[in-house]
Amino acid sequence: MDGELKRGSIEMTAAMLISGTIGWFVLMSGQPVTGVVFWRCVFGALTLVALAAMLGLIDFRQLKPRVVILSTLGGVAIVVNWLLLFAAYSRASISIATMVYNTQPFMLLGLGALFLGERITATKLFWLSVSFAGMMAIVSAKPGGGFDPDHYLAGIALSIGAAFFYAVAALLTKLLKGTPPHLIALIQVITGSIMLAPFALSAPLPQDAWQWTLLVAVGVVHTGIMYILLYGAIQRLPTHMTGALSFIYPIAAILVDRVAFGHELQAIQIAGSAAILLAAAGMNLGWSLRSIPLFKRAIRPGA
Repeated sequence: MDGELKRGSIEMTAAMLISGTIGWFVLMSGQPVTGVVFWRCVFGALTLVALAAMLGLIDFRQLKPRVVILSTLGGVAIVVNWLLLFAAYSRASISIATMVYNTQPFMLLGLGALFLGERITATKLFWLSVSFAGMMAIVSAKPGGGFDPDHYLAGIALSIGAAFFYAVAALLTKLLKGTPPHLIALIQVITGSIMLAPFALSAPLPQDAWQWTLLVAVGVVHTGIMYILLYGAIQRLPTHMTGALSFIYPIAAILVDRVAFGHELQAIQIAGSAAILLAAAGMNLGWSLRSIPLFKRAIRPGA
């Protein structure tokens, strides 16, 4: 592995491990979801500005009206995505919320077909069916760990909503091809800060140093530093490696949920989660039926 690939792999792995721990910080902060997302945006914006200045990435010539408008709309979508996902954690557990959230490639598939004219192939429909079956398995499960059945279903619905708004943000980002990604992220978190300021600042502020520490970590580490690592990795790695390493995120989230909160998935939830991850991998890595080892053995030339 050459130096660029090695550095990109380390950056992507670190970014995904950081992402996988955010649920713990959100729940342990004890703050309303609007407050967590607001401070994430504020501290994230400050960190992105500082890091971009240190790395010489600030270029105001990129701030064209089209970039600002589309990035702002993407900011609204990404902030709604965070609000819904963070709200799902306490209702359906970090593990389940994260697994259902991984249906986002299929949301993007539908939006791409509607607005960008992208073709939906039979293979993509197959992976969509696998993902849907996995989600139905999760929905049909009886929630464990003291989760109320109604709250469990609400958590799943919130996770689906979060995946949809993430896909909207990704679609808008696609329209900004050639724009530095850190600039898009900076506009997005500034948008979030302005959006949520009336709600967050009218509520009681965090009361102790521990809560502030967790909120600062979510903004600095899980937003500013994570975005810089992620974008650096995307620039250095081929698409298939980026897609493969992205699955560190849900695995890390499951482990954090198990170790920190003792939430153990039931057999049907494990099966449903595996189906969603398999389908997402198939979509992200461009697998066809013939490229899967199981089918390779079953479908032989001349068979």
